[in-house]
Amino acid sequence: MCSDRLSNWRFGPIIRRHDNNNDANERGLSAENDADPAQLHDSGQDGEISSKIGINYGQLGNNLPPPSQSIQLIQSLKAKRVKLYNTDPQILSNLSDTDLQVSVMLPNDLISNISANQTLSDQWVQTHILPFHRNVRIRYLLIGNEVLSNSATDRDKQTWYDLVPAMYRIKRSLNALKIPKIKLGTPVAMDVLESSFPPSNGTFRSDISETVLTPLLRFVNRTKSFFFLDVYPYFPWSENSAQISLDYALFRGGAAANLTYTDPGTNLTYTNLLDQMLDSVNFAMTRLGFPHVRILISETGWPSNGDIDQIGANIYNAATYNRNLVRKITAKPPLGTPARPGDVIPTFIFSLYNENMKPGPGTERNWGLLRPDGVRTYEVDLTGKMTESKYAPLPAGENNEKYKGKIWCVVARARGMGAVEARAGALGDAVAYACGQGNGTCDALRPGGQCYEPVSLERHASYAFNSYWVQLRGSGATCFFNGLAEQTTEDPSEFDKWSWIVQVPKRDTLKQTSR
Repeated sequence: MCSDRLSNWRFGPIIRRHDNNNDANERGLSAENDADPAQLHDSGQDGEISSKIGINYGQLGNNLPPPSQSIQLIQSLKAKRVKLYNTDPQILSNLSDTDLQVSVMLPNDLISNISANQTLSDQWVQTHILPFHRNVRIRYLLIGNEVLSNSATDRDKQTWYDLVPAMYRIKRSLNALKIPKIKLGTPVAMDVLESSFPPSNGTFRSDISETVLTPLLRFVNRTKSFFFLDVYPYFPWSENSAQISLDYALFRGGAAANLTYTDPGTNLTYTNLLDQMLDSVNFAMTRLGFPHVRILISETGWPSNGDIDQIGANIYNAATYNRNLVRKITAKPPLGTPARPGDVIPTFIFSLYNENMKPGPGTERNWGLLRPDGVRTYEVDLTGKMTESKYAPLPAGENNEKYKGKIWCVVARARGMGAVEARAGALGDAVAYACGQGNGTCDALRPGGQCYEPVSLERHASYAFNSYWVQLRGSGATCFFNGLAEQTTEDPSEFDKWSWIVQVPKRDTLKQTSR
């Protein structure tokens, strides 16, 4: 899925440094050197390169259709590939004997153990891949998801160095079981780059360039797999909307629109933001000595809704982005990018459903081509054959400029009589969490405090949510609380006469998360 992590792609350089773990690096090289080279060189990558569009099937919702119906919906969208974030046996069983190419995933928390234990690797493949590979068209097995974006703990960083050794283990297991044609990879976000602008200056982060990405690219190159990339033009545009044209982000640039960018280092001309982002990674790979490794877009898309302060998240932009994306990717002959003209770029759109349990800002729950009831959020033809004139008119986008008013974070509207009381336990836990963060977040709610009276669960929770959000928003806090909170432009103090200590920070000072 499009996970919670910073979208650090910028027009200028990004500097992120961590200490190298030399012991872990030596473990990675040892695992690589112990591998049988004959087992790593697969043949016939061309059979895997297809311009047919795939879709990400996430499951972070409590109201989603069952797998059987979901597979039917994927087929109704005319997608030809599906990417899972697990190896759910119920989903894989429903994919049996379909024509859908399938990508499955090994979870992040198993990477380190598998990197050090061939038996564990063998057992995992025997349990999760072997029972399905004959009837399910499994084409990709992804080891973890955006592993290199996680750095909060020492364990997170250790997983970086265990990543490629785990891939070698899994590759051996697949070969031993005579399942050699499944391609291995690992999805990374754009924050693997230290420098991204201009594209010809694309450079991987110094903390992972030699220790992780060079071994990863060597593995991918030897096995004729792909560099799996999660790439979202929405985020650099939304963070720099005064500098980047929305039309440029939505594939509506070009000479005719007078919307192009020419890289001074290569004299290559760009007509859209996605190509710039892809080529910054292409140049970074070339800089490490891997000019021929191909990118597979493992996630991309545009949100159809979001929080009040999230610019450009609307149906018009989402439909426009995905329709134009599909036309670009499925074009014949293939378009590639300015640095890699003619390349086919396999692509998975994020995502199948709007997933209501995804944490983070509102956009996180609104990437789906479908609503949870299976109704299309907007029309999009994934074959790329439908012209724009054949689509029904879209509702105009009304939030393409930054919201300039005040916003409060309050308890989400109750659905039905007694709804607030029915979720009292969850609200209590959420309030305890909010009040435990920051500095004096809930002091005004203490007995005798300025906002203690009137005593009301909903009012106290709203005040706590809002106080937490305002104080910590600049460091990534969101107004969600597992669905218990929502944003509002209605001043809560008009109802309770409290003095709400709120002042919404300017949007451009905030960090942005994705999907």
